[in-house]
Amino acid sequence: MSVADDERWMLHALALAELAEREDDEIPVGAVVIGADSVLLGEGSNRNITDHDPTAHAEIVALRQAGKAIGNHRLVGCTLYVTLEPCAMCAMAMVHARIARIVYAASDPKTGAAGSVFDLLADPRHNHRVDKQGGLLAEEAGERLTAYFKRKRSKPVD
Repeated sequence: MSVADDERWMLHALALAELAEREDDEIPVGAVVIGADSVLLGEGSNRNITDHDPTAHAEIVALRQAGKAIGNHRLVGCTLYVTLEPCAMCAMAMVHARIARIVYAASDPKTGAAGSVFDLLADPRHNHRVDKQGGLLAEEAGERLTAYFKRKRSKPVD
């Protein structure tokens, strides 16, 4: 994919993140899965608070939709765009799905599993590795996350 394609899909993921925060007061993370033919296969935003589901991260929601769209749990040749570096759970889901490439915006210095804390996507012990690119529109994604947590922490506790 071209740089313009990468930016286009990351902007789509950022719009999903903004929608999740605005409509459901979820942590603003969005993700999209794009097929090898540049077609949107799945999209998602964080749903773990709304759905009472600890696994409903944006990446997992998007991967589930993509798998249903193609009728396969293997997403060979697909690219996943996400606004925040994936956690260990999401990174391993990408490895198991055989995602070809991930493009993420903001790094996560606390739980990032694409190189910040762990590098599960490139671990040679796995039988599949995921190409990765971080930092695309990172400032915009990071500012949104920082503002969300600042707002949440300043609210009085019930």
